[in-house]
Amino acid sequence: MISIAIIYHSVSDHTHALATTIAEGIHAGDAEPVVYRIDPEMIENGRFVDDKVFEKLREVDAIIFGAPTYMGGPSAQFKAFADASSPTWENQDWRGKYAAGFTVGTYPGGDQPQTLQYFQTLASQHDMLWLSLGRANIGVENINPSGTSLGVTSHTPDDGQLSEACLQTAFYLGQHMVRALKGVWHT
Repeated sequence: MISIAIIYHSVSDHTHALATTIAEGIHAGDAEPVVYRIDPEMIENGRFVDDKVFEKLREVDAIIFGAPTYMGGPSAQFKAFADASSPTWENQDWRGKYAAGFTVGTYPGGDQPQTLQYFQTLASQHDMLWLSLGRANIGVENINPSGTSLGVTSHTPDDGQLSEACLQTAFYLGQHMVRALKGVWHT
């Protein structure tokens, strides 16, 4: 069975809501989601220290990265994970795997694409294949309201709730990754 990892950091549970919805999309596509939330006990002295996560990520077919956007980039906790992936880079453990990303910020123009570009660069460093949303907003009602093709972006409006369109876009990303791994490119 195809397995797709989601590795993410979340503070206010908005990023967690996107991760959960992506996992639902993966499951609906008949694949196994493998979900890792970067928690405080995984970081010691600013370094990500959970080697078991890297062992499992070596075994999956694809990895989807997620973090909130803080000050124009991913959270420090996600960055600690990325920095700890250096041995994975040396061994080329993720080479040829598909990658994608998602993020949430406070405002619609809150530099979320910068975080997605960081994830894409991380994937490129590992010689991974980046999966964009492509034309996710073409022919599909109420999806990808930001129009960002690089990945899923969301923001938290005054009511503090993610929009249904952003959650549907996250679900779409999960299914889209499964289709890519199966070589089926229709929506």
